[in-house]
Amino acid sequence: MPRPPESTLSTQQRLRRIEGRHNALVKELRQAFTRAERTDDGNCAIEGLRIAEEAIRSGLRFRAIFFKESAQNMAERLLPQIGANVDTLLLPDKLFDATVPTDTPQGVAALVRLKEFSLADVLERLQVGPIIVLAGLQDPGNLGTILRSAEAFGSAGVVLGEGTVSPFNSKVIRASAGSIFRLPVVIAKAAGGLEELTTKLRAQSVRLIATSSHKGTPLDQANLTAASAVFVGSEGSGLPRAVLAQADELVAIPHTQQVESLNAGVAGSIVLYEAARQRRNA
Repeated sequence: MPRPPESTLSTQQRLRRIEGRHNALVKELRQAFTRAERTDDGNCAIEGLRIAEEAIRSGLRFRAIFFKESAQNMAERLLPQIGANVDTLLLPDKLFDATVPTDTPQGVAALVRLKEFSLADVLERLQVGPIIVLAGLQDPGNLGTILRSAEAFGSAGVVLGEGTVSPFNSKVIRASAGSIFRLPVVIAKAAGGLEELTTKLRAQSVRLIATSSHKGTPLDQANLTAASAVFVGSEGSGLPRAVLAQADELVAIPHTQQVESLNAGVAGSIVLYEAARQRRNA
């Protein structure tokens, strides 16, 4: 009897059971999680049911998807939405848990190819909202939060300066709730570093706005409706002096004196909200 086409195979027939940790795809997934970078062929590792569904909804191309043996119900849910040419692997619970970084994994992980963007792509979207430039932001939760807020409130894109946590960190992807799959994200060194970035922004008449926790124009008095790039610094030391020296304006978010400073993710989100509010009222 001829074998049915792969597109009509049942979930159980599509799943390929892997027993050993030395399988090439399992090793690739583990290394992608460990290094928090793209693999040699350009894929990144994601984990969790919601994130996998967001990747599907965002139209990302899957290289492979991995299911924990005790979570095969997720395969029933996800595989009908994934092309028949994608490798679908079933791992014993112990092997899956040792491969993904989460303490209590949900049971699904994948290798996917994120969309790639350039600074030119970001500049073409200036009508959407400000560019967010992050200089030395190290907490993955903060970066993920800013990415999510940038999509929610409107941003041309996010540029990651030197010392900023990798956007391929699994905690960043999880905290972004899928926004990283759709929002233009550019690494500054690909655009020549922050110094060259500011030169390119000025050439496009983009205003450079630096954020501060203590001094500067109160945020609600700053003009965020024009084409602008908002620079947010690290959680501990803020923005480098070289960046502050290049800024056209320094802005601060007013807050009570009892609080020394705001979390970088919160501060970035407030700036994005204020920019959206001003655009609505313009």
